[in-house]
Amino acid sequence: MSKVLVTTIRGEPAGEMNLDKSLLVSGRGQQAVKDVITARQNARRAGTACTKTKGTVAGSGKKPWKQKGTGRARAGYRSSPVWRGGGVAFGPKPRDYSMRLNKKVRALAFGRALSDRIAEGAVVVLDTLALATPKTSQISALVKSMGVSRRLLIVANVVQANLKLAARNHPRVSVSTAAEVEVYDILNAERIAVARDAWEQIESRLRSVSGGEE
Repeated sequence: MSKVLVTTIRGEPAGEMNLDKSLLVSGRGQQAVKDVITARQNARRAGTACTKTKGTVAGSGKKPWKQKGTGRARAGYRSSPVWRGGGVAFGPKPRDYSMRLNKKVRALAFGRALSDRIAEGAVVVLDTLALATPKTSQISALVKSMGVSRRLLIVANVVQANLKLAARNHPRVSVSTAAEVEVYDILNAERIAVARDAWEQIESRLRSVSGGEE
């Protein structure tokens, strides 16, 4: 069994939770993590860069000067890529950068990324995530108690309105659900706080990675 620290929303220790080690992925999945991150970054690319070739640049097709007798190099047209104002040779054209990944690769990447963060001690379980009021000060207290200087990821089963309102104004806090949290979110966060009622779904996602390590 692996241990995961349980804390209150104030960051005070509240025990430990057991996690079956067979659910953790350690001997595989590095390439899957890389592929998922690359696919995510590629999906954010517009792919709209477009340059004009010698055939599309504006200008006359007239020969600048006669072929021989001028002492200058031969020139057939002013839109040549070697001339200023001419076309671009091998320049970028609109393209689709997206990558297709199957569900098993994405599941494996999630399992490896989360397993690594658990092994680092970066994942904690919150005994309760219910906020009576939508006060950002409550989230700030949690960030301070965890010593987060870069980014805190809060994972809930369902993002309640008060939690959403309290976290949206904090520059170092992001909120996600257990069903939607992605590999990038896990790797980008300094600490990950999972609500107790969301932990079961996190374990279920880990269990889906071919039943854990052999």
